[in-house]
Amino acid sequence: MSEAPLTVDVHLTPADLRDALKDDVATGLRHRPRSIPPLWFYDERGSRLFEEITRLPEYYPTRAERRLLAEAAGRIAAIARADTLVELGAGACDKTRLLLQAMHAQAPLRRYVPLDVSEEFLRAAAAGLVAEFGALEVHAVIGDFQRHLDRIPFGGRRLIAFLGGTIGNLVPAQRARFLFDLNCTMAGTDHLLLGADLLKDPERILRAYDDAAGITAAFNRNVLHVINRELGASFDVERFEHIARWDDQQHWIEMRLRSTVDQTVIIEDLGMEIRFAEGEEILTEISAKFTFEQLQSELEAAGFVVDETWGAAEGEFLLTLAHPYC
Repeated sequence: MSEAPLTVDVHLTPADLRDALKDDVATGLRHRPRSIPPLWFYDERGSRLFEEITRLPEYYPTRAERRLLAEAAGRIAAIARADTLVELGAGACDKTRLLLQAMHAQAPLRRYVPLDVSEEFLRAAAAGLVAEFGALEVHAVIGDFQRHLDRIPFGGRRLIAFLGGTIGNLVPAQRARFLFDLNCTMAGTDHLLLGADLLKDPERILRAYDDAAGITAAFNRNVLHVINRELGASFDVERFEHIARWDDQQHWIEMRLRSTVDQTVIIEDLGMEIRFAEGEEILTEISAKFTFEQLQSELEAAGFVVDETWGAAEGEFLLTLAHPYC
């Protein structure tokens, strides 16, 4: 059997990424409270650090989601009857194999479409799947799931997976916009598989975002390394400490970088000089946690009909399979 081709569509070139980084840093650091979008964690080093995080004992979401996928993959494949798996924010494509194997057992499996911002990391992961599933067409898309949904290849019956609890990185208005836009790109035969972290003991959540080994702290600080390298900035990375904080009103965890001293940072490519007071913080990520009812309501408001869910009874993590209302 001949090996199927690997196709890579690049919608985020290094120049595009650099321009977007300049805009986000200029906007986010000029205003208070200061912020940097979590997209910029994920250069090659950041992507590898995140994969380390998913294997930490404190980081329960990956294990919980993988267990649910192992239990439910066959049922998911039977309902969706898809010949194409699309994965948004694919990363290392680690959980992909469970779905691909289940889909292959149910119906002819034709294509895998991973989308991610890190070209080098995604190329390596996609090439590994080509080697493992020789007859599978892999069509990788280098892009941002908030900007490039319309660039995802159409055709066939598609199962669009958005896993890892990444939906929680969006504030409510962003979630509503994303889910609506995604619905608009889907055919009536397509399905969405959504993975979301459920609301639970805040102390357990906090430990997952502030591990004893310091891997999450390195991942958080990596955004400063990215800005130093790409924009000629002078961040003294070790003078910013990693902070994880639970917001009980919003039901989300916040990751922040806190300046440990009074300091001034120069960003040469932006012509910016930024003074940080000791204790001043930069918000780098939120990760919302959901109730079962909240997530079902948000999907319904975006025009989705829920087919089946897994994990609600355990209260750990939730997988939801849904299709567009037609």
